[in-house]
Amino acid sequence: MMFGVGETFEQRINHFEVVRRLQEETGGFTAFIPWSFQPGNTALGGRGWEEATSVEYLKVLAISRLYLDNIENVQASWVTQGLKVLELGLHFGGNDVGSVMLEENVVRAAGTSNCTTEEELRRIIRDAGFKPVQRDTLYRTMFLN
Repeated sequence: MMFGVGETFEQRINHFEVVRRLQEETGGFTAFIPWSFQPGNTALGGRGWEEATSVEYLKVLAISRLYLDNIENVQASWVTQGLKVLELGLHFGGNDVGSVMLEENVVRAAGTSNCTTEEELRRIIRDAGFKPVQRDTLYRTMFLN
């Protein structure tokens, strides 16, 4: 869910409710990933559009975990938020940090460029008090790190 484009809190909750109901009906989501809008190089970016704060992002992440308790995995985004907020995100309900991306084009095109390595992601997870696990796209454990 991309948020932070002027929607109301009620609209965000409506979005959560639609996702929750769809998951109840289908069980098809393996994860939920909230991303804050990155206005940098977008048509809205030049109009004084304010980017969601890290605090707002962490609130949405925590609400995602609570409201969407029928979706097992909630991903904290280092791509949009950076590595410091990623570490906090693990304490706000995130249980997944995504992956090292070979080529990320969506938020990079919007003007955000966060990079990391597998080693750094493992260190951040450990520093936050959790155990890194490599998984596949269906969240099957490949091996423990």
